[in-house]
Order: sequence, then C-alpha cells, then structure tokens
Amino acid sequence: AMWLTFYPAAYVALGLIVRGRMPRFPKSVWLDGLIAAAAVGALGAAFVLPPLEHSAAGAPPLTLAVNLAYPVFDLLLVALAACVFALTGWRPDRMWLLLGAGMAVSGVADVWYVLALAKNTYVDGGLNDSLWLASTMLIGWSAWQGARQAGRIRFSGLRTILIPTALGLVALAIEVYDHFARVDHVALGLASAALGLVLVRLFLAFRDNQAMLAHSEREALTDALTGLGNRRSLINDLDEALEHTDEAPRLLVIFDLDGFKVYNDTFGHPAGDALLSRLGRKLEEAVRASGRAYRMGGDEFCTLIDSAAGGAEEARARAARALCERGRGFDIGSSHGAVDLPAEAQSVPEALQIADKRLYAQKSGRKGSARTQARNVLMRILHEREPELHRHLRNVSRLAILVARELGLSYEQVDEIARGAELHDVGKMAIPDSILEKQGPLDEREWSFIHRHTLIGESILAAAPALVPVARLVRSSHERYDGTGYPDGLAGEDIPLGARIILACDAFDAMTTSRPYATAMSVEDALAQIMRGAGGQFDPHVARALERVVRSGALHEALAEDAEARAVSWTPTVAQIRDAVSAENR
Repeated sequence: AMWLTFYPAAYVALGLIVRGRMPRFPKSVWLDGLIAAAAVGALGAAFVLPPLEHSAAGAPPLTLAVNLAYPVFDLLLVALAACVFALTGWRPDRMWLLLGAGMAVSGVADVWYVLALAKNTYVDGGLNDSLWLASTMLIGWSAWQGARQAGRIRFSGLRTILIPTALGLVALAIEVYDHFARVDHVALGLASAALGLVLVRLFLAFRDNQAMLAHSEREALTDALTGLGNRRSLINDLDEALEHTDEAPRLLVIFDLDGFKVYNDTFGHPAGDALLSRLGRKLEEAVRASGRAYRMGGDEFCTLIDSAAGGAEEARARAARALCERGRGFDIGSSHGAVDLPAEAQSVPEALQIADKRLYAQKSGRKGSARTQARNVLMRILHEREPELHRHLRNVSRLAILVARELGLSYEQVDEIARGAELHDVGKMAIPDSILEKQGPLDEREWSFIHRHTLIGESILAAAPALVPVARLVRSSHERYDGTGYPDGLAGEDIPLGARIILACDAFDAMTTSRPYATAMSVEDALAQIMRGAGGQFDPHVARALERVVRSGALHEALAEDAEARAVSWTPTVAQIRDAVSAENR
C-alpha cells in the first residue's frame, strides 16, 4: 500500500515543484510537454505493457492488478517527467535531471520486478532491489540541489524544435508499426494524440512567427522614442511615392531643431528625450490630415505631405510651428528644406540631397542670433587685420562642413564645427606680427607664443555664452591624434570630433595654398600627405572622409558657390571704403 501511495504523492509533488520553482509558460511550451508525455506514454504502452500482461497471464485478478500498477504508474511518472523537461525549455538543471533519472531507474526496477515474479526468478536483496535503492537516493539527492531562479528559463534554440519533432516522429513510427504488428489500443490512442498535438503546435508556431515578424517589421520601421516612422520607413514611402507620382505629387520636408543641443546640454538627456517625444506627437498631429511624420534620428524630423489637393504649404507651416517650444532658459525652433516630388527629384537619394541642401542653406543663412552676431564681429576683425587669413579660415570652414556631413553628423554639430573652423585661429590676433610673419624658423619662446593661441582663442570665444561650445573646439583644434599636439596633449577619441575635423581640413587647405614661405602642393600630393598622417597627426576616419569629399568634387562646387554668392552680395570693408575715398580725393 505504501509503494502504491508513492505514485499519487509523486504526481502532486511534481506539480508543486513546477508551480513553486518555474515561471509561467507560453501555450506552445505546455503543448511540448503534452507531446512529450503522450509520446513517452505511447512508447511504453506499445512495447513495455504487452510483455508484462503476457507474463502475468493466469494470475489472480488482484495480483495482476497490483503487479501491473507499478509499471503503469511508473510509465505515467516518466511521462510527467518528460512533460516537465519540456517546461524547462529542454534545458533541465541538475535537480530535474536527478529527479528524472530517479524516476526512470524506478520504472526499470519495477518492470524488471514484475517480469521476474512472472518467471519466478526474483531474488530478494539482488540487483533489482539495488535499483530501487539507487532510485530513492537519486530522488533524495535531487532535493539537495539549488533551484534555478524563476524567469531565467530560455524557451528558444534548436532543441525546442528538434526534440518535439523527434517525439512526433516516435508517435508516427508507432502508427506505422501498427500496420505491421498490432499495438495496444492505449498506445495507438496516445500516439494519435501526440500527432494531433504536434499539428496544433505547428499551427501555434506559425501564428507566433507571423506575429513576431509583424512586430519586428513595426520595430524596424518605427522610431522607438517618438513612435513616428524612422528613416527606413521614410525611404520605403519615398520609393512608393516616386513610383506613383502621377497619382499624387508629394512635398518632402526635412526639419532640424535649432537650439536642441544647448537644451540637451543644459537640462540633460532625459529631458531632451522627453522634448523630442512631445515635439514628435505635435508634428504627427499637425500633418495627420495630409501626410505622415517621421523622425530620421537625433533632432531631425521629416514629413511627406500629399500636395495633390493643395494645402501643402499650409501643412508645412503647421509642421514648422509644431516643432517649436519655448520656456524659461530655452527657445527651440526649427529649420527646414523642402522638395517637390516628382517635379524636382526623380530618386530617393536626389530628393534627400536637395532637401538636405536647402535645409542647411536656411540654417546657415539665418542672421540676428547672438552667436551669429558674435561670429560676424570676430570674422570682420580677422578680415581687417589679415585678409589672407580670413580667406583661409573660410575655406577651412567650407571643407569642415562637407567632411562633417560626410561623417553623418547632426546639423547642430555641423554648425558648431563650421563656426569652430572659421574661428580656430582667432587667438592669433594676440600674437605679435613679428612672430606670425617671421620668415625663418621660430625659437622656443616664439613657439610658446604660437602654442598659446588656442587658449587665447578659447578665452575670447568663451566671453560670448553662445560661443562656448565653439570655444571648446578651438582649444583642441591643434591636438594630434597620437597625443603629441597642444595645449593639453589629448589623444584619439579624447579629442572632440569637431576639433579632429578642423585639424585635418586646416592642414589640407594650408598645403594646397601658396604662402610666402611655401609653394602650394597639388591636391593629390596633399591628400597623400593627409593619408600618411592618418593615425599619427590625423584621425583615420576623418582623413578618409576628407579624401572622399575632395575626390567627389563637392569642395570645388562649394567654393564656387561661395565665390558666386560673395560676388552678388559684396560688401566693401572699411579699408576698401577708405582707399576708395582717398583715390577720389586725389
């Protein structure tokens, strides 16, 4: 009676252990457990029970029932253990392995015992009894093992597919075997149940995979912070819009926030993320009736507006207003560039390039801000004091802008780098002309003056709060990638990226410009010199980006556009006015 009582107690114990030590399971895992239990049960009923029934034939009914109860209960216990193994994701820990091994050994011992009784070969105290002892000790040993923490089970990997598949094949093999040698009806029923569960499992797996695929697709096309479409989603929609341009012309507008970097630096990144989320919701609401909003990354947003029915300009104005927020200590606005599709662009890269160029033109052309006014004053002073230096700084700024955009930096970063490139030598105003214009080599004292010009430049720029970020770049604009630069001896990634860009662009323009003391190099020789210095004087990534920009012809185009713009909007300097007046008087 005590032996038979062990089985229901073991079933209850297994349930309690599962409930207490294991997390919740998805439906598919429960099905794996049922498949395992049904397949193991079918296997036992097909190949273990028939010999036992045959050997016990002729025994009294009570004796037959008791003797067969052991292997039947053991078979159910092993089936439950297989079910539990499935619930562990087929990754049982030591506790479950020992417990399952103990139950399996007990089942072997019981089957052996019943067969030995039927053949009258059972020996008290023999190997059969040792197996029972071993089974009990394994179960006891499992109780000493530490439990794996709930929630750490992984229901993934190849074994979660292979093992249920193998069990389904076992059930299928029993069904096939039944056509050649009849098996027990119980075994046939369990095998059929296992196959049915396998089909249900396949259906659920297919449904879960479809849901997971849809979720992954949404994540791949959605910006996690704002919930708007991301850059990939925008490109997909642009592709579709350009394929059906005759149906609905569109207006593509790219926005970049003005003042966001200062906001982020002042209030912190969590506040910056919250601001981006708010502005994203406002932008989506502003264009919902006529188009769709996207976040391209950083502080860049975009809208694709249906302009077939008119009202595109009004929608663009609403979008621009939506990307504004003011408060104590901050003023966030936006610049934008727009392109009509398909009238102005026939491909996605062309559309993005045109909108990007117009955005930057608007951003760069804005006047009246504190930073712009301070920059204009300093640039005017540099121009008055040394026109050639002013020209050099302007060229370095143009090249730095192109390199920064080639590296994928945000407009805030590009703008800071442009200002830093224009003003990186502003500290030379405090260096005596006798040193700056000296034809021969400089002595140690004169070099110390030169090395101080970045610190002087930082001090000058930091006096204007709007130029403090630019001042940091100016201070580090002569730091070398290998750590041998000045004034701080910074190296590698410790040097601000903007300063690394300015250094390379400054060197390239200096090498390709004739000076009283040096002849200009060819563009090819200058690029070769830059690449030789990559990893030493220059950041290798910046050097390669600079080479790509120069070889693409973008620098030549930018300088030509700049010269044309200056010819159209030429403003005479004080010196030029003075010379003109003197000539007139003469």
